[in-house]
Amino acid sequence: MLGYVRGHWGIDNKLHWSLDMAFREDALRNRVGHSAEDFSRIRRLALNLLRQDKSCKAGIEGKRLKACLGLEEDYLLGLLARAV
Repeated sequence: MLGYVRGHWGIDNKLHWSLDMAFREDALRNRVGHSAEDFSRIRRLALNLLRQDKSCKAGIEGKRLKACLGLEEDYLLGLLARAV
């Protein structure tokens, strides 16, 4: 039982740490209606897309910035194309 609990918290901590480091999730203030839950799902989707990408050697935050700054539209379009 103890191994199961530790395994669960390990996965949980890894996910939340990644979301906080790459997307600064703890600093966000979405509180109106369902916006917090909606944006959380979008960030998790983006995190999964960035983790699956092997074309860039940057970390999750670097990949996110590369995709969202508009400097390399081909990179963003490649991420989205692989998701479909």
